Amino acid sequence: MKVSAKVEYGLIALADIAIYSENNTIVPASDIAEREEISQKYLEQILVNLKLAGFIVSHKGSGGGYALSRSADSINMCEVLSALDDSILADNCPDDSKSGLRQQVYICFWDKINSNLREFAEGVTLSDFISECRHTEANWDMYVI
Repeated sequence: MKVSAKVEYGLIALADIAIYSENNTIVPASDIAEREEISQKYLEQILVNLKLAGFIVSHKGSGGGYALSRSADSINMCEVLSALDDSILADNCPDDSKSGLRQQVYICFWDKINSNLREFAEGVTLSDFISECRHTEANWDMYVI
């Protein structure tokens, strides 16, 4: 599956904010952009979307930045994906004018993939996602000789 840069960077930014704001710290967009190597201008556009969707809050002024608006346990990834790109988990209804094998392929294959992806995303919280990232990151330096 291929997702847009907006979705990829949105997930990265939200995870970064969740990780770096765990001690009630405000996370500046410039820090996220630098850590994650994302254009700050593009990142700001994505952060506006995440704010409008209710995942983050912004703090203005000196020392301003972003923090989660609610706990990472209460944000599920289905919500996040839908907010960043409403077509990812959307049902792709087959064209009613089509019939035969084309309609059956949709019903027997694409509909099931969409359903499984949606079910998976609904079962993963931002907290789960961050834990998995941390677990995977811990194994990045591991190598076998």
